[in-house]
Amino acid sequence: MSKTAAGRFFEEYRLGEVIDHAVPRTLSGGERALYHALYPARGALYSSDQFARACGLRASPVDDLIGFHTVFGKTVPDISLNAVANLGYAEGRFLAPVWLGDTLRAQSEVIGLKQNSNGRSGVVWVRTSGINQNGTVVLEYVRWVMVRKRDADAPAPETVLPELAGTVRPDDLVVPAGLDFSAYDFTQAGEPHRWGDYAVGERIDHVDGVTVEEAEHMLATRLWQNTAKVHFDASQRADGKRLIYGGHVISLARALSFNGLANAQMIAAINAGTHANPCFAGDTVRAWSEVLDRAETGAPGVGALRLRLVATKGHPFALRGEDGKYLPEVLLDLDYWALVPC
Repeated sequence: MSKTAAGRFFEEYRLGEVIDHAVPRTLSGGERALYHALYPARGALYSSDQFARACGLRASPVDDLIGFHTVFGKTVPDISLNAVANLGYAEGRFLAPVWLGDTLRAQSEVIGLKQNSNGRSGVVWVRTSGINQNGTVVLEYVRWVMVRKRDADAPAPETVLPELAGTVRPDDLVVPAGLDFSAYDFTQAGEPHRWGDYAVGERIDHVDGVTVEEAEHMLATRLWQNTAKVHFDASQRADGKRLIYGGHVISLARALSFNGLANAQMIAAINAGTHANPCFAGDTVRAWSEVLDRAETGAPGVGALRLRLVATKGHPFALRGEDGKYLPEVLLDLDYWALVPC
């Protein structure tokens, strides 16, 4: 009996299956320091305990995307070790802050399956929960991934396409207990722009760019214990390139959005997300945002903005061609809710 695991293939998934992922991980200041070294992240709430306490929290929480990447990484050996590509996200909600010292584990349920027409791969949909040491679900999301088949002749599972909401309703956004932006320090945060200063339809060019380095993206992928072969093993692709982990692109774009959205402090939900085209070392990633919606919350001084965040190798505000398909230079199209001071 082999003691090594080759990972799951498409024909091995079953609808309704619940998967408890190994290995739990305790987060420390080391993850935060590395995250801020890898990405130009400068959000005040995640940089300063003093700033966070002035906003009603007990300390600076762990960056939202650290929690997301940690939970995502737990799922890779069971969900996407043999992935062709991670395709998209929906119904993501950040339900509670993650604090330094918290231990996170992950659990997923298979909610959809569809074999591709070529018979050599299929798409798997899973709903994943990130759970802390107290049994509290701190985040949840749906993602779908294209996975190779081990045996092209193996029978395909019954096709089931999950019904997913196009957006998380404002009423379903969770504001962390105690969060209060009524005495928000705009000078310390870095920009004066409030919730009411953003108009639906407004577009923001975040100006800056970051060129992706091979070593950095592999360090980031290892940091989150993401073992997907396409990120490390150049022989996995016919072009001999290592595919940049999609979460690396998300964090780069989110960090770049500070210039123009410095006060979009906390991610409350991920409505939808698509890795539109592959990213490789040497690509220079830039970002732009569009305001899609605004909503009030019940927390003092806290509003919510629904934002489209686009990572691109091209010019700002270009997204799709005349055929409706993403332009080849577009890397990421992410629709999310952020909490912003009013």
